[in-house]
Amino acid sequence: MADSIFKPRVTIEQVEEGDELAPKFDANGLIPVVTTDFTSGELLMHGYMNAEALKRTIELGEAVYYSRSRQALWHKGATSGLVQTVREMRIDDDQDCVWVRVDVAGGASCHVGYRSCFYRSLPVGGLGDLTLRYEETEKVFDPKVIYGDAPNPTKL
Repeated sequence: MADSIFKPRVTIEQVEEGDELAPKFDANGLIPVVTTDFTSGELLMHGYMNAEALKRTIELGEAVYYSRSRQALWHKGATSGLVQTVREMRIDDDQDCVWVRVDVAGGASCHVGYRSCFYRSLPVGGLGDLTLRYEETEKVFDPKVIYGDAPNPTKL
């Protein structure tokens, strides 16, 4: 990218202690993103950004991800109206993971209709019963109303 806003990664000191944004994208050109609610700190979702999504998120102040299943940019809320307004962005020490703190219009981040994509918990302390437990029992919205009968974008 000739017009990249990101700096090339030159030294460990530059990446870990410097003030230049030099993100490390994986072999597929992606960087993982953890998204939390700005006020409560609740974990809402995990996703990925490519260089363009990261750049657009910085420019717009709204979360833009890269959908691996659709292989396209995904401006969160463009279809559903559940826009994630970025209140703060952080990058980890070696600049290979992004943390986005957001306010969510409409109160939900999960395409299944729950507030958080992490709506189920796993049992711990043994491998006997691995039944998932629902921590959220009420959906914020009905996905069929928002998205219609389109197939779920998640690949199995």
